[in-house]
Amino acid sequence: MERTDLNVAVSANPGLYLHIPFCSAICPYCDFAVLTGGPEKRRRFAEHLISEISLWAPDRQAFEGIDTIYFGGGTPSALTPDDITRILGAARESLSVQDGAWVSFEANPEDVNPESVRAWRDLNVRFLSLGIQSFDADALRFLGRRHDPEGARRSVETARGAGFDTISIDLIYGLPGQPFEIWKRTLEQAVTLAPDHISCYQLTFHEGTPFGFHLARGKMTELPEEEQAEIFLFTHEFLRDQGYPAYEVSNFARSPEHRSRHNQKYWHHVPYLGLGPSAHSFSGTRRWWNERKLGPYEKRIDNGERPIAGSEELTREDLALEALMLGLRIVDGIDLSEFQERYGLDLRRRNEPLIERLVQEGLLRSEGALLIPTLAGLAITDSLARDFEIKSE
Repeated sequence: MERTDLNVAVSANPGLYLHIPFCSAICPYCDFAVLTGGPEKRRRFAEHLISEISLWAPDRQAFEGIDTIYFGGGTPSALTPDDITRILGAARESLSVQDGAWVSFEANPEDVNPESVRAWRDLNVRFLSLGIQSFDADALRFLGRRHDPEGARRSVETARGAGFDTISIDLIYGLPGQPFEIWKRTLEQAVTLAPDHISCYQLTFHEGTPFGFHLARGKMTELPEEEQAEIFLFTHEFLRDQGYPAYEVSNFARSPEHRSRHNQKYWHHVPYLGLGPSAHSFSGTRRWWNERKLGPYEKRIDNGERPIAGSEELTREDLALEALMLGLRIVDGIDLSEFQERYGLDLRRRNEPLIERLVQEGLLRSEGALLIPTLAGLAITDSLARDFEIKSE
């Protein structure tokens, strides 16, 4: 079953997210649930993830017709192809997974070689996302990455030879003190490699990470907001002109078929099941999340329990606010008719003066039933929804 949102087909079937928590080293900016660990710890984790998958077999109808499977982390490529094979087999046996489910897989450049990409492709991985982050040697050292620029370029070329439907690369901008020319050169090198999809994320200083500690102690500073905005706007304009139009605030694709089929579910409020440490799930009205640390996660599975750490029931107002914030992150914007049908709120009527002001300020476009963020609006997307009234009348 599919629905068409603003001329781009987004599947309304649920997705499956599998969190693989292992990395060869922990990057100083990372706040995900990750850890290092040798082959035995990784093998034991794979067994626990397979057991967690089986714990959902009695409720397989709750996520009927899963059509995307996303291996994220951490570093999914830290697991052996045999473990990935067994995990996929367990998902197809215990859950309601469609035969042609679209499999996405994150990998680090240092794990890419002719044998590994062939093994992933044999597992029917269609979307391969490479955590390149930069093509600059100094930037890679600063970010704690384990590959060099040549290794980054080679990973893209090697992956292309395996025949994936979509090759994506992740890049990070906004490094303290990094000259603008370095970021510009990184984008130029990225498009020269002709990936199908590019994700560009601004460096964020999360509390509890080494970079967060440095920021709190004054040993590191964030880029000024004005400079961040300039880089953001340049990135969008440059990639658009190079044939990579944005479809979400941080994501760019050569054509609609190369957009992330799984991630679009998040932005369109489609249900998904998340398994593995720290993974989140969404049923349509309820959200829950797993134990973050591997020890408690595995202990609860050993006891025959689903390792759920917490949950929340979402009211219609909660869902409407989320849909508003998510809709203003995608370049196709919000279909106001669908919004009203789904959440019982006439967003335009409740916020007409505000919408008119945001249109006049060049932050939104109002086109028939569509409310679309401009590039300037995308640059401040986190605050754009702040003044909207979404409470029921």
